[in-house]
Amino acid sequence: MGRNRPNIAIVQGFVGSLMMWMGSLGVGWLSMASAGLRRNPIIIWLRFEPPGAFLSVLLLALGGMLLIRSWLRLGQRLNGWSEDTRPYVLRAIIAWTIPLAAALPLFSRDVFAYIVQGQVMVAGLNPYVDGYSQISNYLQIGADDLWAQSPTPYGPVFLWIEEGIVRVTGGDPDTSIILFRVIALIGVALCVWMVPKLAELHAVNPTRALWLTAANPLLLINFVAAIHNDSLMIGLALAGLYLAATGRPVLGILLITLSVGIKPITLIFLPFVGLLWAGKGASWPRRFLYWFLTAGLSLGLLWIMGLINTFGFGWVGALSTPGSVWIWYAPVGFIGLVIATLGNAVGLPGWDMASVFHTIARVGSLVIIAYQVLRGEHSHLVRRLAIAFAAIVLLAPMIQSWYVVWLIPLFAVTGIRDDWQVKSLYFTVAFFMVYAITDQLDIFPYFEFSLMMARQVAAVVALAFALYLVFLDRSTKVLFRKRYTPLAPGQLH
Repeated sequence: MGRNRPNIAIVQGFVGSLMMWMGSLGVGWLSMASAGLRRNPIIIWLRFEPPGAFLSVLLLALGGMLLIRSWLRLGQRLNGWSEDTRPYVLRAIIAWTIPLAAALPLFSRDVFAYIVQGQVMVAGLNPYVDGYSQISNYLQIGADDLWAQSPTPYGPVFLWIEEGIVRVTGGDPDTSIILFRVIALIGVALCVWMVPKLAELHAVNPTRALWLTAANPLLLINFVAAIHNDSLMIGLALAGLYLAATGRPVLGILLITLSVGIKPITLIFLPFVGLLWAGKGASWPRRFLYWFLTAGLSLGLLWIMGLINTFGFGWVGALSTPGSVWIWYAPVGFIGLVIATLGNAVGLPGWDMASVFHTIARVGSLVIIAYQVLRGEHSHLVRRLAIAFAAIVLLAPMIQSWYVVWLIPLFAVTGIRDDWQVKSLYFTVAFFMVYAITDQLDIFPYFEFSLMMARQVAAVVALAFALYLVFLDRSTKVLFRKRYTPLAPGQLH
């Protein structure tokens, strides 16, 4: 292990993460209400002088791509994945997380929406009816105006977390962000804890599964840098799944229900947990009985939560909020765009036709889910869950990078082969990192280095680095080739 020197990759990743932290000071999201940070002379130069903003974009782009290279190299340097490699992966996760945990929010403004939704709760309003536009200072806080009129798509558990944090901090954005990041880090810790345990249940190498999941730059940028609540959602769901798979189904259902109370998408776990509870070789009547018991327990708990917060199941009506758009890189979104463009070109209602196609794709995902629930080996239940979950994500017209992070743990713990499967993951991670780096930058609008110029610089630097990794880097290009044979343990890469 010493000859392969995995600590080199860990240090390089730490440098990449540190560069992203430095870049965040200039182009990460900063609330107008953050008076203390806005008076810092370093931040003033990085945010309000064109050279500082340019340097921040450069640091963010180079740091993000260096983090990907370090992740790939760590996987190479730990070739063999023996038990004594686990500490290196844990060390990497900690080293790469610390700078990102200290960064200004990157790649997403959702955390500011969490703050003003907490203010909606504190004000005694109904977040499933009243958008955060009801809060007089929501633009000062930094929340995106795009969703200001929309009902919140989050469940009662996360509403309580939002309300609790705002009550503790008085709505101060800087302190609130720190506490929301602590919540996100708890989710990351649950993933780090549960992924190896679930992998061992499936006779999959637990250290490799942990590397694929929790050391993955895609998880780190979405769960740590961007502070998405999906972190706690997935952490609780994985913990519940593990408990259900090891003979503690009621406790497992409780944790999965808490996960549903953050974002309802993890309802998909429940029918598979019901099958785990019913046991191997269960008859159809027994399966239906345990599906009924699982649904009754979970919905009963959610009903009680609805009684406590007085909002009932109001979140059900809000579920369409994030799904009302499409994006070009989602297969269904792209095909819908082509259909709309061709339809409009010949005088037909193109977007209506695209909407029909989107609906057909959603129905197709429901068919796949039903098949995975009703058919298949009991020993493959978690893999069947992964496929069902993937159908929801991949057949939607809108795919965000954190949707992909939902899927990675489930596939990793049931086995991602070292062939086209892991190569697909490498390309996916690289694509979404490049996209994230160029998509959301907080650029001061009143100087000549415009947001468009910043995005172009970020895109050129990140894409050039990605192409270097795939085609030129002697160490990493072998990972993207059609045939890759890992070196024997002890050989240097």
